[in-house]
Amino acid sequence: MTNSGFNQWMTHIQERTEAALERALPSPDLAPSRLHEAMRYAVLGGGKRVRPLLAHAAGDISAASPERLDRVACAIEMIHAYSLVHDDMPCMDDDTLRRGKPTVHVQFDDATALLVGDALQTLAFQHITEAALSDSAQRQLGMIRQLAIASGSRGMAGGQAIDLASVGTQLSLPELEFMHIHKTGALIRASIGLGVQCGRDLHEDELASLDHVGKVIGLLFQVVDDILDAEADTATLGKTAGKDAANDKPTYVSLLGVTQARVLAEEMCQDALDRLAAFGNSAKRLSELTRFIVRRQF
Repeated sequence: MTNSGFNQWMTHIQERTEAALERALPSPDLAPSRLHEAMRYAVLGGGKRVRPLLAHAAGDISAASPERLDRVACAIEMIHAYSLVHDDMPCMDDDTLRRGKPTVHVQFDDATALLVGDALQTLAFQHITEAALSDSAQRQLGMIRQLAIASGSRGMAGGQAIDLASVGTQLSLPELEFMHIHKTGALIRASIGLGVQCGRDLHEDELASLDHVGKVIGLLFQVVDDILDAEADTATLGKTAGKDAANDKPTYVSLLGVTQARVLAEEMCQDALDRLAAFGNSAKRLSELTRFIVRRQF
């Protein structure tokens, strides 16, 4: 498939995810209307939808149904959106711009932003339990557990705690990787893991290989994010550029420099592609998406 074919697939999944999120989120006509309006503001009409794209691409490997993948994609995107809402608040990164528009606490208020995050997190788990994601109830329980771990203190929230504690310090490369395996990588890893489990059973070694791919892509995404934060402008990013340097946060760029960070990104990309080669054409979209992530400009 040509690059235009991949772009068409990506646009299709993004539009499909937007429509699924539109249906899943409570209507602002329902009380409490201001909270529901703010939840929709936080989630809809923006974002690259990388995690839903990863879930759908991984689902191709196990021939998962698009409807099951939609539900997983929505749940993960709700968790991701909640994390951004809280991350932007004054007590965290104190940012005013997200996805090219005012952050939720700026558009509404701090208390509403806090409740938006709480409500989106719980809605994600409600959504992932309201329909069959697998032919095995036991497997679906495991999927719910996987999302919970990826979101909590052993995943994203734990990584955010390490990030906040690391401001003004210089981490080693293993320490930086440990932080981002949790903060950014956990949900990306879960996107692939949950997506592939929506379909046919895979062998344990295949699941382990895809878990490794998820870990690598999670780190790869963060390396590229750090490069863009250092080099791109605010209009391109849709969020405040140069924020990490201004806040004296440890990044791959501050540790390695831009040139070596790019080298590391290419090495990670190749590692993931080498693993995916064993899955043949079924991993085509996931391979293309990996290449897209390493070369993205926003």
